[in-house]
Amino acid sequence: MGDPVRRQKPQLHYAGDFTWNSMSGRSVRLRSVPIQSLSELERARLQEVAFYQLQQDCDLSCQITIPKDGQKRKKSLRKKLDSLGKEKNKDREFIPQAFGMPLSQVIANDRAYKLKQDLQKDMQKDASDFVASLLPFGNKKQNKELSSSNSSLSSTSETPNESTSPNTPEPAPRVRRRGAMSVDSITDLDDNQSRLLEALQLSLPAEAQSKKEKARDKKLSLNPIYRQVPRLVDSCCQHLEKYGLQTVGIFRVGSSKKRVRQLREEFDRGIDVSLEEEHSVHDVAALLKEFLRDMPDPLLTRELYTPFLHTLLLEPEEQLGALQLLIYLLPPCNCDTLHRLLQFLAIVASRADDISKDGQEVTGNKMTSLNLATIFGPNLLHKQKSSDKEFSVQSSARAEESTTIIAVVQKMIENYEALFMVSPDLQNEVLISLLETDPDVVDYLLRRKASQLSTSSVLPAAGQACPQHPASAFTP
Repeated sequence: MGDPVRRQKPQLHYAGDFTWNSMSGRSVRLRSVPIQSLSELERARLQEVAFYQLQQDCDLSCQITIPKDGQKRKKSLRKKLDSLGKEKNKDREFIPQAFGMPLSQVIANDRAYKLKQDLQKDMQKDASDFVASLLPFGNKKQNKELSSSNSSLSSTSETPNESTSPNTPEPAPRVRRRGAMSVDSITDLDDNQSRLLEALQLSLPAEAQSKKEKARDKKLSLNPIYRQVPRLVDSCCQHLEKYGLQTVGIFRVGSSKKRVRQLREEFDRGIDVSLEEEHSVHDVAALLKEFLRDMPDPLLTRELYTPFLHTLLLEPEEQLGALQLLIYLLPPCNCDTLHRLLQFLAIVASRADDISKDGQEVTGNKMTSLNLATIFGPNLLHKQKSSDKEFSVQSSARAEESTTIIAVVQKMIENYEALFMVSPDLQNEVLISLLETDPDVVDYLLRRKASQLSTSSVLPAAGQACPQHPASAFTP
């Protein structure tokens, strides 16, 4: 990837006039968008752009590494679990499904459970349709009619049965994907409209790193990926938003260990837990804290522990920009889960104070952003204790570090909306990096962006081109 355009300082930006032309001649002016609206490929390139800018424009006085997505940790953990007793194959179903698992694996388990549910619903529907198809023939020559109907149905049902088998799950229908245009990956682009496939087939061998990036990019979706938030986290947040916002001292008051353990076991077994009003707010709050605490790798990752803390060493006007770039480095599952959690915590903090509503005094929950950061900070941001020497650090140093953690998380809670927006200039740099390798992909992304923008966002063609690039780059 070529060097992205450098910014002077890592500050938050909301405005910019970056206009691109698609091959169809439509001009698209980039606007600030939520990171979740970007395609999987764009988010991968955004990581690289953010990494470059952190190295070049931020003086965090520490090494910065793009975190792994947890797959390697997942394998090592699975090996440990398997080694506990290979002879106990019957106990495999009790391998934890939520707690103590890498975040990416938790989300994969959730998806597998949902797929299983969908298959069961489809089978029930097929069975109902089958019975309904037999009813009209009940009073008319049942033997002959039923035999011919059964043979007909068996021949037509072979293909659906094969497509929904556990070994070859049917891909999700494209109509369910987000985005007005549906292309799963680079290789799905229409060859009649794009020269990408031909270019990939005829391209000369490039250096090894370039090949790796190409292979990776080909597997990444060109549409926004499904929001990657664990079912447990979303369920807890929804329950607490509905029933717990007026609970004084939420997250501070004790809970029932027995009930929390029961909820934990139900989520671990993959049961479709429905948190209702009868569930204690304090039990659900404790369950959410336990999930975050027991993650093998903290939500903000160990690789970024020091960089996050060092953002407070920057000038105040630069701190949010650096935090934003570090969030872009997180794996999508960490980023999406962090967004959901911070959104929830911001809602809780907004109800901290007593208010007067309709002439009545409404009690606040007393949980300010500082109080919430004090509780959640150590669970979201911590480093691995690799040796006993780690625990012998002077208490004053630990206290100072803890204070910094709280300050960083508090800043995230108070500014979560801005932190997860992607400015036009960053989108511009992502598109520039893609243009150098896959111009046809850029054209597809531009057409999708144009379809998602309002009429006022799509400008008439005016012969304009992206800064730094001539209009001929988009000419068919």
